[in-house]
Amino acid sequence: MTDAPTLTAPAGASAEIVTFDFARLTPRERYKLLIGAVVPRPIALVTTVDAAGIVNAAPFSFFNCLSADPAILALGVEYRPTGAQKDTGRNVRETLSFTVNIVSDALVEGMNICATPFEPGVDELAAAGLTAMPGVKVPCPWIGQAPAAFECRHHTTLGIGNSREIILGEVVFAHFRADTIDSGNLHVDPAALDAIGRMGGHGYATTRDYFDLPTMSVATFAADPEAANRRR
Repeated sequence: MTDAPTLTAPAGASAEIVTFDFARLTPRERYKLLIGAVVPRPIALVTTVDAAGIVNAAPFSFFNCLSADPAILALGVEYRPTGAQKDTGRNVRETLSFTVNIVSDALVEGMNICATPFEPGVDELAAAGLTAMPGVKVPCPWIGQAPAAFECRHHTTLGIGNSREIILGEVVFAHFRADTIDSGNLHVDPAALDAIGRMGGHGYATTRDYFDLPTMSVATFAADPEAANRRR
């Protein structure tokens, strides 16, 4: 570590606090703190094609939904150690499209194979035994075994430094396995989706420990905050 962390016990805190000045940390040290604490992170198994139509699949846990109007998904795509773009970033630049496949517990092993640093041109989906289904509005395939998949058109790429870029995509089409969604009210069943999240290091977590906690109105909070704030 560049500098020793500061150990403090501020007034009102329930325990001693270790503090870090991010300006004094190396990129690797900042990375370890972020991925260990910002958890669980959803995982996007991203499928793209290059200009020749060759398919690539790679998982990203620097990923989330940022907007519904327009419908925007965001990917944090790291560069290679050489500074070159990874296949996903290059393919998005060439075709202006990508597809986000949600990773369920049943897809974990296949996702992990797709994370293998194969040489460009290797079909990760074939190596993982996953099925490429033709896209409807984008040239990228979606994964037949995914519980949900979102076809995206490139919206914006943000160059934020020497190590990674942020790619925003607008969702233009979606595929849901029928048992995961009530098509009448568009309620997605979290148990059927069975998504997994990324923890720190090599860790993963399921979403099976589920509970409801409705957001309270001011009137409900004033009337009985303990009852209204009870997990269900």
